[in-house]
Amino acid sequence: MPINPDAVGSTSDPVEISWDSKDSLLYAVGVGAGLDELQFTTENSQDIDQQVLPTQAVILQGGNVFEHLGSFNPAMLVHGEQSIELEGAIPVAGTGSCVAEITGIYDKGKGAVVAITGTTSDASTGKKLFSQTASLFIRGEGGWGGDRGPSGPKNVPPERAPDHSVTYQTREDQALTYRLSGDRNPLHSDPKFAELAGFPKPILHGLCTYGFTGRALLHARCGSDPANFAHIEGRFASPVFPGESLTIDMWSAGDGDAVFTTSAGEGDAARVVIDQGLLQYR
Repeated sequence: MPINPDAVGSTSDPVEISWDSKDSLLYAVGVGAGLDELQFTTENSQDIDQQVLPTQAVILQGGNVFEHLGSFNPAMLVHGEQSIELEGAIPVAGTGSCVAEITGIYDKGKGAVVAITGTTSDASTGKKLFSQTASLFIRGEGGWGGDRGPSGPKNVPPERAPDHSVTYQTREDQALTYRLSGDRNPLHSDPKFAELAGFPKPILHGLCTYGFTGRALLHARCGSDPANFAHIEGRFASPVFPGESLTIDMWSAGDGDAVFTTSAGEGDAARVVIDQGLLQYR
């Protein structure tokens, strides 16, 4: 059977997920944090308490709702957008209870967009830690005459120079580190697989680029304090190749809000890889 538009509202059974200090350190290194961010990359400093990068939420999730969607070719699925809503700083170690819900299915004609929202709560107290929504575009699954869903430009930067701009250099082996946090898709590590997918070499995980972006926003707009980081959203516009530089441009958009874009490469080769970006901070 094709994709099921009536699956909106379907939820997964709760899934328990645990993480520890080592997981948090590995994630931080995987998204480029290093010697100048020891609060995220070491646990044994006498002067610094270990903290967690807010975008680590993307790997602290669970719950399978795909069984409610019907059948589709997974090779036709593309991660389109990602948002995170945080109640506060993520604990360095903990156990969470995760529930996923299909919160939207939209007919885009040549494909379908499926929005899945996952909520993670502290397993012992029930206190909500964070929620996140991934919008997935599935090619070839549209055309049933359903609601097209939200459309049009959003979080558009003003036509002026950014208020803040941060550039990070990714390593040639960046994806080999990031994949150890969970996403072992060979598209990010196997040259032959990447070639079959139409790329000259393995590409960087989109959520790794998202993590680099979150680091820049955290330091430039949140005083480097994860407790001040409340919300991030953005759309994946183009792939990144390990070894490319990433430039995150930010524009103030009112009290506690900033819009942003992330670009890869330099000069004439530069291209936007995350757009429609919004940060909300405390």
